[in-house]
Amino acid sequence: MTDRLTAQFAFLQEIDRLKGVTRATPIGDNSRPENSAEHSWHIATYALVLADQAGPEVRIDRVIRMLLLHDIVEIDAGDMPIHLAHDAEAHAAKEAAAAERIFGLLPEDQAAEFRALWDEFEAAESPDAIFAKSIDRVQPLLLNLASGGGSWIEYDVTMEQIDTRVGEKVKRGAPRLWDHVRARVAPYFGTSR
Repeated sequence: MTDRLTAQFAFLQEIDRLKGVTRATPIGDNSRPENSAEHSWHIATYALVLADQAGPEVRIDRVIRMLLLHDIVEIDAGDMPIHLAHDAEAHAAKEAAAAERIFGLLPEDQAAEFRALWDEFEAAESPDAIFAKSIDRVQPLLLNLASGGGSWIEYDVTMEQIDTRVGEKVKRGAPRLWDHVRARVAPYFGTSR
């Protein structure tokens, strides 16, 4: 029992470092950048509140678990803004190594369970993961909108990029949600379509 608790507390102490990972998206009042721990909490809450936007086969409890765990790898790999050009394959390898290390701090059964949830989220093939990815993409849009453009300004983002890099993923898991969010975001870019 002591060894198990020691491992669990080691993991919990390690993930505190997620609070120090800065993201490109500012918080809603534009006073500072959001950190990855805040992001994970916020999108897990989004999933809880927006559960009625999920398909009937989606288990929100699993979605919330995925969203709480999905960015833990950023402790080692850092955050990669969606609108930043980068080597996606190299970054994915860095994240996989981080998942191995960080989840490996846990007792073997929990390490396997959490890693499987992380892998499922990354693959985005199950209904739960598809909806989780949708929610993960929606929250930064609304923060950028609330902050007067946020990282859209920094990365010179266009509505076309929003549609292709964000919209396609959101539509896949929450089409009604995308219609609503897109209608709110489009006027910022001077378009309604």
